[in-house]
Amino acid sequence: MNALVKAGSKSALAIRAAAAQTMVEEKQYLTFMLGGEMFSLSILCIKEIIWYSNLTEVPMMPSCIRGVINLRGAVVPVMDLSTRFAKPSTPVTKSTCIVIIELETGSEGEHQNMGVVVDSVQAVLEIPTSEIEPPPTFGAKIRSDFIEGIAKVNGKFVILLNVARVLSTEEISQMGQVAAIAEVAPTSL
Repeated sequence: MNALVKAGSKSALAIRAAAAQTMVEEKQYLTFMLGGEMFSLSILCIKEIIWYSNLTEVPMMPSCIRGVINLRGAVVPVMDLSTRFAKPSTPVTKSTCIVIIELETGSEGEHQNMGVVVDSVQAVLEIPTSEIEPPPTFGAKIRSDFIEGIAKVNGKFVILLNVARVLSTEEISQMGQVAAIAEVAPTSL
């Protein structure tokens, strides 16, 4: 009889565990506007949001890097997401913000902060994973590897960005090297 009770409680636990897995998993995303479109980033990578303020330009940087800011004594590069997406630079308005993102840079758990300029921050939304579609294979206005997925929220599409690809420090560094060579190399006809 004891063995039956133990077996019964194990199966009850298994049923509860299966039910918990079938429950809708939701992830939180910060939504923001950029060039009239709504984008989002996982809330887990966002450190803070600040108003756009004076940036210090750094020579020979890729065009998508607007400059650097001093964030409590740390130098933080700031990227213009519009330029990164091969669109015109984001104009600065009263609602322009810099979203500070914490990136994992090394295999040893090293982190780096990077800011991204956005037109305006909208809200933090909980989006069920069942409502997220894979990135489109064609027709997207930005590179498909920049897109983690697309969700429909309140009748509008929200592009979920793949922060590791969009803010790839290796790729941005390569862009900077190309820009530096282009500035230094004489033009010949």
